[in-house]
Amino acid sequence: MRIANIEIRNFRGILSCALLMPKHAVLIGDNNVGKSTVLEAIDLCLGPDRTSRRPPVDEHDFYKGLYLAKAPAVEAPAFAPEAGAPANDLVAPANPCIEIDVTITNLSDAQKDHFGEQIEWWDNATNALYAGKAADLDAADVSAAIRVSFRGYYDEDEDDFVGETMFTRSLTEEEKPTPFRKKDKHLCGFLYLRTLRTGSRALSLEHGSLLDIILRLKELRGGMWEDTIDELKAVDVAADPALGVSGILESVNKALNKYVPKEWGAKPQLRVSNLTREHLRKVITAFMATGDGDHAAPFYRQGTGTINMLVLALLSQIAEDKQNVIFAMEEVETAIPPYAQKRIVHELRKLSAQSIVTTHSPYVLEEYAIEETVIVSRSKQGVMTQSTVELPDGVKLKRYRSEFRQRFCEGLLASRVLIAEGATEMSCFSAVARRLSELDAAKYSSLEAMGICVIDAGTDSQVAPFAKMYGDLGKRVFAACDKQTDEINATIEAQVEQLFMHDEHGIEDLVLKNTTPAALKRFSDSIEWPPHLIHKFGDPAAKPAEALSALFNWNKGGWSLPDFLAQCTEDEIPGFLRDACATLKELCLPEVKAEAEGEEGGVEADAA
Repeated sequence: MRIANIEIRNFRGILSCALLMPKHAVLIGDNNVGKSTVLEAIDLCLGPDRTSRRPPVDEHDFYKGLYLAKAPAVEAPAFAPEAGAPANDLVAPANPCIEIDVTITNLSDAQKDHFGEQIEWWDNATNALYAGKAADLDAADVSAAIRVSFRGYYDEDEDDFVGETMFTRSLTEEEKPTPFRKKDKHLCGFLYLRTLRTGSRALSLEHGSLLDIILRLKELRGGMWEDTIDELKAVDVAADPALGVSGILESVNKALNKYVPKEWGAKPQLRVSNLTREHLRKVITAFMATGDGDHAAPFYRQGTGTINMLVLALLSQIAEDKQNVIFAMEEVETAIPPYAQKRIVHELRKLSAQSIVTTHSPYVLEEYAIEETVIVSRSKQGVMTQSTVELPDGVKLKRYRSEFRQRFCEGLLASRVLIAEGATEMSCFSAVARRLSELDAAKYSSLEAMGICVIDAGTDSQVAPFAKMYGDLGKRVFAACDKQTDEINATIEAQVEQLFMHDEHGIEDLVLKNTTPAALKRFSDSIEWPPHLIHKFGDPAAKPAEALSALFNWNKGGWSLPDFLAQCTEDEIPGFLRDACATLKELCLPEVKAEAEGEEGGVEADAA
């Protein structure tokens, strides 16, 4: 069993999207791009307890908060048929409607028997519903599937938000849609683990908690509530007269008898709780021993990492009992060390029929194959699209995996990428941007503040291929390199938003020719020179330009040139680097520049 396709319209920040899911998937993209929204959408369709909330959706669940027809109309583009997502021509309610459609394939025999007439066929070759002839079905590469839909909207007659799940097929083929009920959802086995939120109730007995799910699967809840309530009824809190509380309550009882008949109320007592099932669900929780002693504390008072590993243990228990589970988990890495992140991913994949996770961790991301990596982006118009990694020419899969952390991962997780031709350029741009932002924050910004990661292409011939790879993934791509031929220059410029190319044949020459003697002398006096350069120059600080040229070239790709730039004043930094950093800020943070100019204009106007 797996979720093969998800279509979303008008939900939170997503106006429309159609995503295809592999058996195991990791969703990556910039913050607030909509990764969690995709998981929430699936939960609205398949979560057993999600639609039991009242209301199931609210004002903020609608795209741009538009839930009334009188609001400005927002037209969602139809899904392109070639993308495997046909346009939905259903008649929606009068008010804007949240529409979510999920296709589940690879059904088990038990699921096929249960869903019966609602079963359709998914074409694995085209990643779409099977459109061929029934007679050719046996020969086709198809899987049994069901489609489930959620529809949520504001009902003006009820003055409330309503939402329901149903079989998608029944929306068009039956007069009255067939509901997709709670028992149907339980059979699908979808579990959604929200970051930081799941652990706070994992070992409570609230509806939908992990412990509640385990008890339900094992059918151990029968009689538990009645027995607990009977035991608590017998507990009279502070009944000991020495405490003084019982005396106060007796005085209250006597005063009460003066004014009202006894049958109106008598004998006030202190009890443990309201003694209802719902109240007990909220107050009963598991306690755990901490440290080496026997002292127990509520489980949610444990460390965040411990809670997350506890959640994993509960998941494994659920998976063993259900055997057919889809796990969706936000940010596996939260408060977890790298080795444990990997362990969680391995367990999720092993225990589940399908796992869908979101992450910002290279340790999690590298556990997924290229075809399992789903990169999502969202346009300003709210249209979400997905991309997959297409390796550039000359980069084999083996190299991708071996160099994943240092050359690929950060770029996949970022929204803006600067491709540098070598390790020295990569470290220099980071150091210069950070230094300039310290010297003049109004004009410059660090690369981190601009959301730019720098990727070492390894050589100038790889700048254009890497730029194309990241550009195809929807990233904003910039590049920096030494002087190139006109042909190579044109090839790079065709793949990037902005190319920063200087006229020297090495960044070391660029810096040495465009800084000041004072900067060279200050740096040469402050460092510990390598023995072989002391032997060569005697006193390197006496010949700073020659000695530093030798140092920069000997330590190419190392610390020396970035450290030199990090101690320069603005005037001592080469103009090429200053201009590049200023341009990057104008391109990436135009609103910051506009605000600064507006403030300056206001000051000048006040002065005038």
